[in-house]
Amino acid sequence: MATQLSGKAPRRAKGEVLHDGFLRHAGFRWLKAATLICILSIASYMLVDVTPRHNGGSWYGYTMGTIGVLLILWLTLLGLRKRAMTRGRWSLKAWTSAHVYLGLSLIVIATLHTGFQLGWNVHTLAYALMMLVILSGLFGITVYAALPAALSNNRAEMTQVQMLDAVRAIDRQLHDAAQPLPHDKAALVRQSLEQDPFGGTLLSRLSGRYPRCATAKAQAALRHWTGDKPDTGNDPLERIDALLERKQAMLARLRRHLRLKALLEIWLYVHVPATFALLAALTAHVVSVFFYW
Repeated sequence: MATQLSGKAPRRAKGEVLHDGFLRHAGFRWLKAATLICILSIASYMLVDVTPRHNGGSWYGYTMGTIGVLLILWLTLLGLRKRAMTRGRWSLKAWTSAHVYLGLSLIVIATLHTGFQLGWNVHTLAYALMMLVILSGLFGITVYAALPAALSNNRAEMTQVQMLDAVRAIDRQLHDAAQPLPHDKAALVRQSLEQDPFGGTLLSRLSGRYPRCATAKAQAALRHWTGDKPDTGNDPLERIDALLERKQAMLARLRRHLRLKALLEIWLYVHVPATFALLAALTAHVVSVFFYW
């Protein structure tokens, strides 16, 4: 109260920091570090004279390759690091920031390691898998930067369970309203009631399009039947049409929610398996190099 009356802003507790996100952590510390690593790598590549030309089998290539391998192994430890939520210099946010920016620096390090010489072999396979892991990670960063806000706005302070409860409440009203209908019209409403709101293919969930939506088909058919009839205010078909319209709106919100959640998760189904494939190809790459060396 004294602070409010004096007009002074409350002091921030010692050690408390503003949440600035892992990309902006510590004033872009790891972006600066990764940029410096890339500049030094490119400068050394241009200054070092390798005869007859740069390649992965030269001493410079081995040096850059060793740095790249050690960096990849360290980057894969993020999955283990996520199990421990701590603060400080090596907090999870700091580790994630380093993971992102040092991972991007691998594009430069690994490319210079190859000496821009690629072919159809296990070495190029390891390089391609590394690029796939990095690109999928970039997609993950993009969706995490943009989609959580969209997810929150779409929910409008409703949880997924509450959205489902709202759909079920409309379904109960539809069930009661459809009782006096003829069998063929009631069957359309019943199909809407029986369809799983989570149904559909992965492509449907990612695109947000459900061409086989029974609710949309039922509404279109009922509107066709009632299109030429005057609005009497007591026609059960009109009440069902209004309920179907409410259900369509709630389903659209629920499906947008599922689409955004799927986009937030789908990249991991590429990133994680590709990482394990990269480790396997990297092992084969290193073993073959030492075998022939």
